[in-house]
Amino acid sequence: MSFKTRFDKQEEIATAANIDLENVRAPQYGRYLEAFEPGQVFVHPRGYTFDFGGAQSFARTYMQTNPQYINAQYSKEMGFKNLLVSPQHLFNVVLSLGVQNDSEKAIANLGYYNAEFLRPVYPGDTIRALTQVLDRHERGEGKPGIVHIRTLGINQKDKPVLQYERKIMVSPQGSKPNASANPVGPNAEFPWLEDTQVKLPVKCLKSIDNITGDTSYYEDFNDGEIIIHANGRTITDEHMALTYQVGNTHPLHYDSVYAAGLSGVMSGNPIVYGGLVFAWLDGLASRDVSENAIWELGFTEGYHTQPAVSGDTVFAVSRVLKTEPAPEVLSDYAGIVTLQLIGLKNVSGALALELYGKELFLKENSKRKAGKDKIEAKIFEIERRLLIRRRP
Repeated sequence: MSFKTRFDKQEEIATAANIDLENVRAPQYGRYLEAFEPGQVFVHPRGYTFDFGGAQSFARTYMQTNPQYINAQYSKEMGFKNLLVSPQHLFNVVLSLGVQNDSEKAIANLGYYNAEFLRPVYPGDTIRALTQVLDRHERGEGKPGIVHIRTLGINQKDKPVLQYERKIMVSPQGSKPNASANPVGPNAEFPWLEDTQVKLPVKCLKSIDNITGDTSYYEDFNDGEIIIHANGRTITDEHMALTYQVGNTHPLHYDSVYAAGLSGVMSGNPIVYGGLVFAWLDGLASRDVSENAIWELGFTEGYHTQPAVSGDTVFAVSRVLKTEPAPEVLSDYAGIVTLQLIGLKNVSGALALELYGKELFLKENSKRKAGKDKIEAKIFEIERRLLIRRRP
């Protein structure tokens, strides 16, 4: 059904309209510390429909080599409906959808926890996001506090595709202007899954010759080994446009005037959005660790330990924490590998290992508690789990 209607022809009226400087509003977005209440659920605006070109472009921009994200024929032969949207693309979009409600007024993103990828996402799928406030920790009058949240990515069939937790540092409002707040309320539906399962096509367990590299099957990983990933990736001002492509609205990442007006370590040029840094590090490691991955199970204990800016070159190092058989139904075809992914800036993985040794793999927050200096070149640390195909 459609309708037609006629509108009056537009006339120029600005020159005759009264200018009222008392009638001004300046909408603000995000939330100050006081606006977070445990139990609140935020339904984030807009949603995001993935398309084929965008999904493939993201995978290539962030240097992914797993053919499930760049080769539609391969993905279909593995039993998937189409090219898969990469986990990094999905994660960046779901996190970014929540920025306007969750963290546009945040001072810092403190960590990612308990992320789980639950269902395949394909070009044509539309994803929206919900967030639930778990806790608000205040640290004294006028001081920033810490907010603990859970976020869900939901597809067009209302099925969860991704869930994770995050902690953010948020300042109190003080004398600053009011910001928008759109909580649905403590009784809003929030279908977080405590007992998660992943449904995958049976065909994904097979291997196709000559499509993937030969050094990243399950048998190639040994507990305790350290993998230095060969190449770096120099970030340019492209990061500002890429931030908005995934929908992140925090001005720290693309507004030079805003960034220059800040104080402390974040002051100066726009800071590269951490989700993009994570995606580049993941991509730099992909030839060595995830090219033969069937599924990204998830990640936890993820921290951005130093900021990156345009002009920085990032490098990655992985450490194999654990190898273990997959559940019985999969054990003949795949195994699970848990890795620690370390991100660096402006120093190669090989040099960083030579300079810092074991210190490179210790959590930066634990060093602070022990009175040790943080590694300035280290920008990221996270633990991730992959379901990786066995060698045919």
